Amino acid sequence: MDESRDRILGHLRRALNREGSRDIAAQTVGERLAAHRPNTIPARAVAGDRDARIGLFQTMAEEAAATIARLASVKEVPAAVADYLAQRNLPSQLVVTPDPQLQPIPWGDRPTIRWREGIANADDLVGLTGAFAGIAETGTLMLISGPESPTRNNFLPDNHIAVLRAEQIVSTYEEGWKRLRSSTQPSQGQFTMPRTVNFVTGPSRTADIELKIELGAHGPRRLHILIIDDATVG
Repeated sequence: MDESRDRILGHLRRALNREGSRDIAAQTVGERLAAHRPNTIPARAVAGDRDARIGLFQTMAEEAAATIARLASVKEVPAAVADYLAQRNLPSQLVVTPDPQLQPIPWGDRPTIRWREGIANADDLVGLTGAFAGIAETGTLMLISGPESPTRNNFLPDNHIAVLRAEQIVSTYEEGWKRLRSSTQPSQGQFTMPRTVNFVTGPSRTADIELKIELGAHGPRRLHILIIDDATVG
């Protein structure tokens, strides 16, 4: 089968005067992967300073039906979570990913919140996770998988609370990928990327049925993002 395929493709290359094109194509692809040249970037994503970048992220996330709370310190996370649960008449219990950036959260300041660390189950209504990055141009969370950040926790609970440092908010998708590549460690000459990278913009939704928007179709019905202005978390 391989010989027949190669013979047919060889005839086509000779007919098109493209002999040797396989090596050229491989070289071109290799150069493109090494250069990481960005594609067209929206003007809104490259304008402004740090505060403008955070503001753009908040604006775009809220346009996608996410809710945002700006916190001065990680110490404010328990109170912000308690307020969010109370406002939506949700039980004061949640599952938290075993993410090192979430370890400094002082849950003891709000003993009424019952929380456990681990993987989400079907009966968990609220899940709290970290995030790898926030993409300002679309208000999107960049979430990566791993033992400390199980993908299930991003999608199974009906209410997703994400903790994001202000310093994790980048302007563009390209910057998010650049940050991910720089954070991975070489293994036998190759970089070890996470198995899964998810981009989440607002709560899950679909309009497949009668063009009517339904939230929570394929994931969380609500997405609440806590932006931490200091660098304590992580």
